[in-house]
Amino acid sequence: MSAATAATDRELTISRALNEALREEMRRDPSVFLLGEEIGVWGAGGGIFGVTLNLIQEFGPERVRDTPISEEAIAGVACGAAVTGMRPVAEIMYVDFTALAMDPIVNQAAKLRYMFGGKARVPMVLRAQEGAGRGNAAQHSQSLEAWFTHVPGSKVAVPSTPCDAKGLLKTAIRDDNPVIFLEHKALYGTRGVVPEEEYLVPFGSARIAREGEHVTFVGIHTLVHRALAAADRLQSEGVSMEVIDPRTLVPLDIETIVRSVRKTRRLVIGHEAVERSGFAAEIAMQVMDRAFDYLDAPIRRVCGRNVPIPYNLGLERLAIPQEEDIITAVREVVRGAV
Repeated sequence: MSAATAATDRELTISRALNEALREEMRRDPSVFLLGEEIGVWGAGGGIFGVTLNLIQEFGPERVRDTPISEEAIAGVACGAAVTGMRPVAEIMYVDFTALAMDPIVNQAAKLRYMFGGKARVPMVLRAQEGAGRGNAAQHSQSLEAWFTHVPGSKVAVPSTPCDAKGLLKTAIRDDNPVIFLEHKALYGTRGVVPEEEYLVPFGSARIAREGEHVTFVGIHTLVHRALAAADRLQSEGVSMEVIDPRTLVPLDIETIVRSVRKTRRLVIGHEAVERSGFAAEIAMQVMDRAFDYLDAPIRRVCGRNVPIPYNLGLERLAIPQEEDIITAVREVVRGAV
């Protein structure tokens, strides 16, 4: 059943929802196994963010595998295991560390199915944690989704709610292609309704988080939540903002975004990743191709500054988009027209 039709009042955090997804898929399919640093015997807390908590007690060290501190090895083993019939879910502690593993991710996992004419399958999920907001400094706070969207052959998921986190992860595990599953570390404690019933969230299906009439906002991860807060404030000014959460970037549900833009005639796009060559530019260009004649104002981006993320919390806040930045951008594109 779909998440939209399931009725329940149960609330979970994103970390708990992800844990539940892993547990359910490991019970369902014995070929699913986990690997990563400190996720099992050496990870009493369930990894650095608690997502794999208590899974080793149920499934044992054969299926919840602690690895050496080698991101290239983690990604390489996952790719090899996937090609030979397993469904690995590999965890990279911080997305920044995927820089050490790009050969197996980009040159092997993403390309093998194509290079073998579709006869090879690579059903691996690479979970990684991205984003700022915790004072983790420049080497542990980047948002690097654009790296992976640039590579044909992999899918990219960016959940922002507990319900979507669980449903998308289950979909990712069942997919026969490699999936880069990016979780925002500042959102792990976010609570939301999660159905107890079995459900999947399909890839390539955006969520309209809030309907509006005057401007469309498309956000990734934390920018969805900040946009919803900004929309409440803008409503008091007579500005109705539609907020769209794409949920997956590859595949991208551009049709939902374009329909919204044709209705509101204005578009603002936001993400924590630096503005330069960020995914907002890709969304903007696709909208321009499909809905240019509908636009009453230039498309605006609300993105991270083109600087390394500072360690100082005050400077970090200045480096990534905040609620006020969204409000300012929306006011500019609306220009008093409502």
